[in-house]
Amino acid sequence: MSVSRQFKLVSLLLERGRMTAGELAEALEVSPRTVLRDVDALSAAGVPVYTTQGSGGGVALLEGCAPDSSALTGGERQQLLAALTALPGGEDEGALSRLSALFSGREGDWLRVHLSRRGGPGRDDETFQRIKAAILERRALRFDYASPREGTWRRHVLPARLVFRGQAWYLQGLDADREDYCLLRLTRILPPVEAGEPFRRKLTPPDMEPEGDIPPLFRVEAKLRFSPAAAARVYDEFRREDVTPLPDGSLLVDAVFPEDGALYGYLLSFGPEVTALAPDTLRKRLAEMAEEIREAHT
Repeated sequence: MSVSRQFKLVSLLLERGRMTAGELAEALEVSPRTVLRDVDALSAAGVPVYTTQGSGGGVALLEGCAPDSSALTGGERQQLLAALTALPGGEDEGALSRLSALFSGREGDWLRVHLSRRGGPGRDDETFQRIKAAILERRALRFDYASPREGTWRRHVLPARLVFRGQAWYLQGLDADREDYCLLRLTRILPPVEAGEPFRRKLTPPDMEPEGDIPPLFRVEAKLRFSPAAAARVYDEFRREDVTPLPDGSLLVDAVFPEDGALYGYLLSFGPEVTALAPDTLRKRLAEMAEEIREAHT
């Protein structure tokens, strides 16, 4: 993989705008497949380059993210290329990360993230922005983390990426003390989050593992009916293939849950908008808990 070629690819896009993979391949004297591999590497490094298919498609920089044409002249682009590739480690991912730094702060307005929890806004947004900046600048992070198994303890993490899964944001990175990749839920990262020394180490975090099957002895195969008033939340929280709309507007949901106390609290959070149809043990326990709640409030 040639970092200098990737610099040239970005330079061409800055100068000409959208180009096809064939046009880039011809200009760079490589195959279209090599161009697409370079695009993937640039994107993974934080450079906002993307491809589109079909008529009028091609390779381009995300609008609003790239420096404008007056910011880098042709000569300046060549000087930048020469200077960056001449530095120690110029032909490695360190040079590529320096290229991505050109685009820091130019991500435009296509994505905004506001995190809030019950009780009003807090410091979650600030934590998200600090982590995002550290990923783009490739800086190590230090913070306290509240683990459900190990309590609260100090973490030293090389951040790789932010991931949204289910209903929460996670940080994937390398635990510098344990030399192992970690997956940390943002709401458990306690401020202040301190960005420290820059790093050049290449990070290759694994894909987030699927939830996997729940063992038969520890699961509840539930059939639930939700009122039309709960539709938005149902589509937020259940897989579309598990939801069957009924003629009266209500929704039938077949889902598998782990058998634990959290299941009943979760279903009770829907109040009267949910009816458990099966199994009978689930119906009975929900009725008992609802009665206990009624008695506690009378």
